[in-house]
Amino acid sequence: MGLIRPTDGASDEGGPARTPGAGQPGNGRPGPGSPDTGRPGTGRAVAVLVLVALAALIPLLGPSAALDGTGEASAPGVPGIALLRTVLFAALCVPVGELFVRQLAGRLPGAPPERARSWAPYATGVGFVAALGLASVVSTGNLVPHSLAAIDVGGLYESRDGKLALLEVNGFAAAGLCALSARPVMQVWPLAAVAVAEALRAHPAPELDPLTGSVLTFVHLTCAALWVGGLLYVLRTLPLWGTASEARVALLGLYARVAAVLLALITATGIWSTLRRMPADTVLEQLTSTAYGRTLLAKVIVVAAVAVLALWARLRLSRAADPLTACSPARAEVVALGLVVTVSGLLTALPVPIRWT
Repeated sequence: MGLIRPTDGASDEGGPARTPGAGQPGNGRPGPGSPDTGRPGTGRAVAVLVLVALAALIPLLGPSAALDGTGEASAPGVPGIALLRTVLFAALCVPVGELFVRQLAGRLPGAPPERARSWAPYATGVGFVAALGLASVVSTGNLVPHSLAAIDVGGLYESRDGKLALLEVNGFAAAGLCALSARPVMQVWPLAAVAVAEALRAHPAPELDPLTGSVLTFVHLTCAALWVGGLLYVLRTLPLWGTASEARVALLGLYARVAAVLLALITATGIWSTLRRMPADTVLEQLTSTAYGRTLLAKVIVVAAVAVLALWARLRLSRAADPLTACSPARAEVVALGLVVTVSGLLTALPVPIRWT
């Protein structure tokens, strides 16, 4: 008498029938005792919202704290401008980082084809709104408009700052359309235009050698966007590669090597820009006696913390038994980088120290 092998779905002797593939990985259906995968995702979403809300308090409350006791006067609408600038910087980082990491992943032999869903359409939409808000401020002579009637759209075409503000608005609009098109890689050009406009805006013509300052700001901003947005997209992509551990480690390692170069460029351009605005013999004094200096000092401290987290992740990647444990400090690094972006937005809204020559 031959043995009859039970087919999938048939019950074991005396046991309940089994659904084919139930409780097995990769079938999309949790089995008995499997964790509820929806709850961790919800928890992460709530955590992100809380972090965003807390980050928004920095540009809103930061100006008064930074200006306290310095004798400097706050310009009208500084908190709102700082918040809009922070949103604009963050919106620039997301699509730039996605394009960057997609290029890195494409260079890895045998890398899985899966990529994290693009957030570029949403980010560019948010950036468009932030750029519109900043353009409305420029149209009223750098004052916060209290009504739509106060916004002089035509006046934007008559000033350098107005034209640059319009370039940022149009840049985000074009980038959003490219993100939704069949060739999202074309976003790189309007996003580059936004970065150029921001670099030129930060260094008006009356400044000493504004071209050098604009080049430094462009390099600084571009490297920061690649670093922040790139790490975010790497961490979003790795879980999609499942059991392809070698490819996951390779992508994280490739990003880490490029990020080291980006950090070096950010540090060099940051120091150079600081010395252009603060004479070397007064830097230490201005770091504590001016609002700009205090905010810059806070940014330096946070960047130092980011560098420590990046080094920790790099050590885990190269020495740990499981290199993917580097993702833990990398996640903390993303949060700290978000704080850097927020402080940077505040920094651009504060009065620049006067350099006597």
